[in-house]
Amino acid sequence: MNRMLRQVGQRLAAFLVKPVDHSQASPPSTSLHLRAALQPGDVLLVEGSSRISIAIKYLTQSTWSHAALYVGEEALGGRAPAGHCFVEADVVEGVRTVGFEEFDSCHTRICRAKGLSTQEREALVSFVTHRIGDQYDLRNIVDLARYLFPTPLVPTRFRRQLLSLGSGEPTKAICSSLIAEAFESVRFPVIPNAYGPAVSATEQKVASSLGLQLYKPAHSSLVTPRDFDVSPYFEVIKPTLVSQFNHRDLEWVSQDDSV
Repeated sequence: MNRMLRQVGQRLAAFLVKPVDHSQASPPSTSLHLRAALQPGDVLLVEGSSRISIAIKYLTQSTWSHAALYVGEEALGGRAPAGHCFVEADVVEGVRTVGFEEFDSCHTRICRAKGLSTQEREALVSFVTHRIGDQYDLRNIVDLARYLFPTPLVPTRFRRQLLSLGSGEPTKAICSSLIAEAFESVRFPVIPNAYGPAVSATEQKVASSLGLQLYKPAHSSLVTPRDFDVSPYFEVIKPTLVSQFNHRDLEWVSQDDSV
């Protein structure tokens, strides 16, 4: 039975990752600008154009449908093809490495955790590289597919819960949960307390008396690509500005000239 379900899940995954007609909110980022801006431990958010991307963007009410962690080529130490420098959880291939070419035609955004030390960045990278080869959680695929045929009207307050769908097995992951687990391993928050489990009144009282600030993280399966973008703990890095953009270098064309 498990084998049959997995075969069904794999066929469904292959169908869902196929691109569909899609117009992006912004032009794609160039790999040249991304190379100049990225640091190990940065999260790259991606606006996908596949069927599953449409479901994720609908449920999260966001531009972003995928997330990858930049680790750099050196961290992979010959365990990946030349040029590979990201780790991501792919629907078909599972946790894998990819290079810049994977995102050449995509609108992307860089999110950088504020204040990470070199040691914490190294620990982040080590966490995800040790997960390479793990399977994608196909239970998540089956559940997401329900929101495509046709796209249902789901109240906003329920959409986050609808993405908490994985099996929870340690050798399976979805893209944002893998990265959320990595940040949790170095005790860096993604979602503020307001979205996580409530801290009890007793815990609050004890913490207050000690001058401490408690943090209870939400389960990693509740973290979506959008959360890295809106998190108060991550900076948004714009590659064109990092590459010393100068508006004076632009040659402006008047509307009359473009007709």
